[in-house]
Amino acid sequence: MDASLWIAKTGLTAQQTRMQVISNNLANVNTTGFKKDRAVFEDLLYQNLRSPGLMEDSSGDYLPTGLQAGNGSRIASTQRINSAGSLLQSQNPLDMAINGNGFFAVATGGGTAYTRAGNFMRNDKGQIVTASGNVLLGQSSVTSASASSAGIVIPSKATSVAIGSDGTVSYNLADSTAPSQADQIAMVNFVNPTGLASAGGGLYYETMSSGEAQVGVAGKEGFGSISQYYTEQSNVNVAEELVSLIAAQRAYEITAKSVSASDQMLQKLGQL
Repeated sequence: MDASLWIAKTGLTAQQTRMQVISNNLANVNTTGFKKDRAVFEDLLYQNLRSPGLMEDSSGDYLPTGLQAGNGSRIASTQRINSAGSLLQSQNPLDMAINGNGFFAVATGGGTAYTRAGNFMRNDKGQIVTASGNVLLGQSSVTSASASSAGIVIPSKATSVAIGSDGTVSYNLADSTAPSQADQIAMVNFVNPTGLASAGGGLYYETMSSGEAQVGVAGKEGFGSISQYYTEQSNVNVAEELVSLIAAQRAYEITAKSVSASDQMLQKLGQL
């Protein structure tokens, strides 16, 4: 089969994957703490028919260019863009947003996971949890987290909850004038946050590419501060994604036309 058909096929596959990435971004435009992805392209191995820099036999001069035929393209990776999303104010005292670098740590059945989604709530045990029931970890439990971790507990008799910019969680009881401290929210960051593995549900897991988790205090040593009564929205720009979607669609159409052109050329050759 003609090589141009296979080359065009790689382009179609790559553009289809790009459209899938863009569609996923648009589908999560209202997902709290979502970080958009972008498709990273790379060209495939070249067929080296004549290497650049070879010496021409007749004159002894070096050829200025070579003869290398490309074999198409592919998606090399999907890169997560970790820029901050806008903050949305709420009335839930357990809603939190991180202003700057860092992640919340939560306990899951698969170990400690990390998230930027700060739309927390309380479960029947008084623990601060995600919408999926994963327990938010404090400084006292982040190093020994498990699915059964106590996490940060707010008593049922608490009349109000306050969360400081440094992650300190305190509450007031009806029979006490002084606030009680529950714990301090653990902040975690990584050398390469893009290397975290996405697990769905707004959760990420540590990998060899991300580096080891670095635990710290909100608002100190490069960690972002915490804003109570706010949630971080998706960093997806709808207009930008729609433009990218149109560009991907046009690229797909043009590549499909090259398939048709190659097929017509083969038909002409077959008639000779």
